[in-house]
Amino acid sequence: MRIDAHQHYWRLDRGDYGWLTPDAGILYRDYGPSDLAPHLRSRGIGATVAVQAAPTVAETEYLLTLCAGEPTLAGVVGWVDPEADDFEATLVRLKRSPYFLGIRPMLQDLEDDAYIVRPKVLESLRTLVRHDLALDLLVRPRQLPHAAAMLAAVPGLRAVVDHIAKPDIAAGITEPWRSDLAAVAAYPNVYCKLSGMVTEADHRAWRREHLEPYIREVCRLFGPQRVMFGSDWPVCLLAASYDEVAAALEASLPPEWTEADRAAVFGANAAAFYRIGNSKLPEVAS
Repeated sequence: MRIDAHQHYWRLDRGDYGWLTPDAGILYRDYGPSDLAPHLRSRGIGATVAVQAAPTVAETEYLLTLCAGEPTLAGVVGWVDPEADDFEATLVRLKRSPYFLGIRPMLQDLEDDAYIVRPKVLESLRTLVRHDLALDLLVRPRQLPHAAAMLAAVPGLRAVVDHIAKPDIAAGITEPWRSDLAAVAAYPNVYCKLSGMVTEADHRAWRREHLEPYIREVCRLFGPQRVMFGSDWPVCLLAASYDEVAAALEASLPPEWTEADRAAVFGANAAAFYRIGNSKLPEVAS
């Protein structure tokens, strides 16, 4: 089963996507399963993980309702406020759905780069561990040292770095991104999504060769069992089509990686990390 571990659905009239304005161009419209379906078929992708795009529990509930009627949806990474007094109660309620996989605080948008190590946030993340739920880390390079400190304080947390932590690919900058990401990769329970790279490159002039050094470095740090493909569709449309994103990654993985390694990147690793069982996967050919 090939899995896209990171994509989004949204409906503008829901009203909680503060970042989605007319200035967002091609993104300023509704995107749903019927829009993504032909792209999934073209790349042989049988299942996806929908990731939150609004900092509201209501949006998480909206995505979970989509799972019931959309066979390609394997699960949802939602949003719950880690500083809310009812954090655990909300987790318990959302966890009633078998499609609720974990949460993603929108850390990249917060003024406090050290938000993830606030005492109340750390306690909430320990609660996440107790409920065997995952954490998506939406961070920029400057926030990676705080992510490493958080991981040291919350043993056993399953975490995945989204979009390889958004290095400045357009400018070709690799440090301190590389060194700080290595500190995060040292934790064996942490994975990394090979996603969101085309929008960190030059939107109009990017080439696969611009992405490859970053992809290869992530692959070196995490190895073939802890990286996963994510399209970041429809956000990727700002710079590339779904096919272009998938093809660029397929062509840029280390040449010494086996077919089994490559298959893991495009499916098995996401299933293992998110605890996606057979009951959540559609019955289609891999």
